[in-house]
Amino acid sequence: MVAFYHGLTGFACAWLYRRTMRTSTRDTIMQGVLPVLGGAILLGVVLRYAWQLRRPECFRGDTLPNRVSSELVPLVGAVAPGLRLPDPVENTVVAPDLSNLQPGATAVDLRTGGEVNLEPGQRYVDESAAERRPGSARTTTGSVRSMAEVSGVSATSPCVGPASVVFDPSLTEYDFGSSHPMAPVRVDLTMRLAEALGVLDGLTTVAAPMADDDLVATVHDRELIDAVRRAGEDPLGFVPAYGLGTDDNPVFHDMHRAAAHVVGATVEAFRQVRTGESLHSVSICGGLHHAMPDRASGFCIYNDVAVGIRSLLDAGVGRVAYVDVDVHHGDGVERVFYDDPRVLTISLHETGQALFPGTGFPADSGGPGAEGSAVNVALPPGTSDAGWLRAFHAVVPPLVREFAPDVLVTQHGCDSHRDDPLADLMLSVDGQRASYLALHELAHEVAGGRWVATGGGGYALVDVVPRAWTHLLATVAGRPLDPATETPQAWRAHVRDRLGRTAPAVMTDGREPAYRDWSEGYDPGTWLDRSVQATREEVFWRHGLDPLP
Repeated sequence: MVAFYHGLTGFACAWLYRRTMRTSTRDTIMQGVLPVLGGAILLGVVLRYAWQLRRPECFRGDTLPNRVSSELVPLVGAVAPGLRLPDPVENTVVAPDLSNLQPGATAVDLRTGGEVNLEPGQRYVDESAAERRPGSARTTTGSVRSMAEVSGVSATSPCVGPASVVFDPSLTEYDFGSSHPMAPVRVDLTMRLAEALGVLDGLTTVAAPMADDDLVATVHDRELIDAVRRAGEDPLGFVPAYGLGTDDNPVFHDMHRAAAHVVGATVEAFRQVRTGESLHSVSICGGLHHAMPDRASGFCIYNDVAVGIRSLLDAGVGRVAYVDVDVHHGDGVERVFYDDPRVLTISLHETGQALFPGTGFPADSGGPGAEGSAVNVALPPGTSDAGWLRAFHAVVPPLVREFAPDVLVTQHGCDSHRDDPLADLMLSVDGQRASYLALHELAHEVAGGRWVATGGGGYALVDVVPRAWTHLLATVAGRPLDPATETPQAWRAHVRDRLGRTAPAVMTDGREPAYRDWSEGYDPGTWLDRSVQATREEVFWRHGLDPLP
């Protein structure tokens, strides 16, 4: 029908052109029909595109339309941090409100804008704007796996072994100020929620010691330590240097003490696991993975995780695997151990083509003598539960199993959530919880249960961070919470009284985290699958693994 109108418009314009200009038929075709017809076709495409953009499922908040090609970002290069990017639809035929479609019916493929037929053995999931799950809408029977099926155990199976959380309220003094995204209230709300739900009853609360300069200096230059101390002594008179005094890392009073306290807390969690006092231990204020040996970066003054891993190696631990699920590339930890084959670093993050720190690509895979020890999965903007879990299970478990670490260390920034204001992934709390369960099971499978977990990024201070990290604490305790658990009324009242906000009523976003396993094949036509396969091809062979499904 669109082509008919294009043609009719073109010939009508050509007829008028010939009547007005009195040209020959050949001249009419060359000078009138072709240009006008081309313009009409272009106008039709633009109008059709604009019409499709009116559909509500093409938008999420202030994001750009889904229909923008997933090939756009590689062309534009670095993107301003505030820009929200499209939600590419990987392995997906999105059919809004068509969950009752029968074989022979059609739906719209948002990747191409064309119509597709529903084939026998396929089903469509209702993908309204609020319930869109890229990567899970079009599936063949039996191709979607739940987390319980993947792990082989019940999501609520108990874990035998002591577990601890290293925390005291003074850790919230790591505070860049009221206008900074990383507000310490997120930690306070997490611990209050965990306590109200009884999660802390399953954890031994360990006091957080202060790291001395010698401990911090196992990773960081003395010049940086001295600069951080000077900045904290005279914030107003400090001249920006060493990554300090920027919008990301503003200086504040006693900042060295606050940052060293976070390092001390995380190193204590490492000590708990190394000595066997705890099988699992978590430093919920830790995970400051961007700090470099010579400078602060990305809200991170000192790199507590790197200092903790160094403490394990210095104590004689042979092999450490580090898995970072923050939305941002774990660049600082990777940098510190880039040339050390004893440490495997794996980071799943939104691609550096779109997000700070602009690094973490598949080819970044380890220095001389440590090739394959750094693993990066650069995910497309808009990746949600199904795509993220598909990428995770395609890369993390096989590599960690082959590496066979003595201790598993994980960083759990929850800024991959769809409501996080600083990034563009679209995970739910349920998808994040699924990753915690998978890493817990992996720790038991490959490291005798020895697991150190930390917090990380996360800037949806009320709606996301407290629920996500309470699920993490419950998983570390070996007592995962039922996602349908209601948040306590007293906690919601505290949020309302302190912040004037309405807190979530339940511990779930109402999603069932399931994904299509990599072993069933991959589609090189999708950005997500190309990214995952690029990582597998870069590093799998170095570990004796087959990169093909």
